[in-house]
Amino acid sequence: MHEIRIGEDLREKNEAIADENRKLLAAKKIVSINVMSAPGAGKTSLLFRTIPMIRKKHAVGVIEGDIQTATDAEKIATLGVPVYQIETGGVCHLDAAMVHSALHQLDLDSIDLLFIENVGNLVCPAEFDLGEDARVMLLSVSEGDDKPKKYPLMFRESRLLLLNKMDLAPYVSFDVEKARRETLEINPKLDIIEISCVTGAGLDRWVSWIDAFIETARRR
Repeated sequence: MHEIRIGEDLREKNEAIADENRKLLAAKKIVSINVMSAPGAGKTSLLFRTIPMIRKKHAVGVIEGDIQTATDAEKIATLGVPVYQIETGGVCHLDAAMVHSALHQLDLDSIDLLFIENVGNLVCPAEFDLGEDARVMLLSVSEGDDKPKKYPLMFRESRLLLLNKMDLAPYVSFDVEKARRETLEINPKLDIIEISCVTGAGLDRWVSWIDAFIETARRR
């Protein structure tokens, strides 16, 4: 009897396309950041606040991923940057093939920094390489401080954790030090920055992280 390993076949195909994406972005000298989180953690708000802060230094493009609607892409488009919406039609994550198609809908010669906003989910997005240079995740204080132990893969796979909605910290039961400690037990190399997309607190540190990462990525 011949055994068909569907999961392995899909993963191998995704990895092959992710490598194509990586080579294409490298050829165009584009640094790419995959932004991941649970629904409502603030990914779109983060990009909406970040892009005006960095657009004088970086030519930004955005790929938006959602199960349905182009709401987030429409919001980002008001900033005047190129953006392409992927509607997954029920799939809970972006994969390399979706991103590959989206890349061919953007003028890559006009971009040097690409944000990929993944579908809101704390599990599946971390399992699929898109060909990105870095993975950044958001955890909002309204979600609870138990998420690192419950969903360790995304914390393990990310390079930076943004603790968002810190303006709500006085009003919710979220132990920042516990979240930090348990996160670093999973991934000791993870950078952690506390931010608020409402007040703007910490966004300067986030922008500095982007600048430093781009410089390192281009040297590499």
